[in-house]
Amino acid sequence: MSTLGQEVRWKRRRLKKQYFLILLLVLFGTVFFVGKSYSFRELPSAPDEPLTTLEPTDTAELTDTPEPTDTPELTDSPEPIDAPEESSPQPEALTEVESDKTEENTPKKVVYLTFDDGPGKLTEQFLDVLQAHGVKATFFMQGSNLKKDYLQDSVRRAVQEGHYIGGHSVTHNYKTLYTDQQFVPEMVETLDLIHEITGTTPHLVRPPYGSAPGLKNEQIRKQLADAHIKVWDWTIDSYDWKLAGNPSQIVQNIKQGTSSDREIVLMHEKKQTLEALPRVLTFFKEQGYEFAVYDDAHHFVLNFQNDLAL
Repeated sequence: MSTLGQEVRWKRRRLKKQYFLILLLVLFGTVFFVGKSYSFRELPSAPDEPLTTLEPTDTAELTDTPEPTDTPELTDSPEPIDAPEESSPQPEALTEVESDKTEENTPKKVVYLTFDDGPGKLTEQFLDVLQAHGVKATFFMQGSNLKKDYLQDSVRRAVQEGHYIGGHSVTHNYKTLYTDQQFVPEMVETLDLIHEITGTTPHLVRPPYGSAPGLKNEQIRKQLADAHIKVWDWTIDSYDWKLAGNPSQIVQNIKQGTSSDREIVLMHEKKQTLEALPRVLTFFKEQGYEFAVYDDAHHFVLNFQNDLAL
């Protein structure tokens, strides 16, 4: 029994050793497997590292690329306009541009001499005085006078010498023009007469007695705009029409009324105005004004109704 018991104990010990060895093998295998799997999980981080190192390079390329193109465009555009003196890569060019702008912004004193109610027996003499002084003027003529054949040569002469002929109605009658609303038809007829006589196609008219209150009627003004007719009033009234025999007062009125760098003087083809004209021309020349004549292509708004369409 003792021998048998020893064999049993020995077999148990051997089995324990075997179990222990198997356990060790299992543990070792487990450790080996876990280590391998852990190392495999670390492998994906390897390709990420080059990407992270490339990111600064990519960012630098993105920021560096637009800077050479965007920066000059942003700085070059405003420099000549906003700050030519502060930043001037080409000082000579900027100086030329700056001097040109100074010349453009320098206000020129301009005066437009205008004469109403022609043509008449004094038109030729007005043209003679203007020609002697080298001055061009703007005439607003009446249809009733334009229809007189013996006056039409003076109208043609005025155009040939560079003066502008605009319309001043046919009848010059307040009731007919404004109360009866014949202003536009009469102006159209007058402008057509000017075209027939001179070959020109004027679009400018002067309302008898002025656009205020004459053209307060919006319907009449709309008709004018639809007919592409422009309206001019004045900035200086010489009151020459009521100063017969007193040309000096005409000159004085004009002098007192002159206050801006652009003036439009209202005068008429009257004897007293003809006598005052040389002194009027001398006055404006001494004041540094340039004499201008109306141009349809460069119209500017000048009516008492402040209607921008006219």
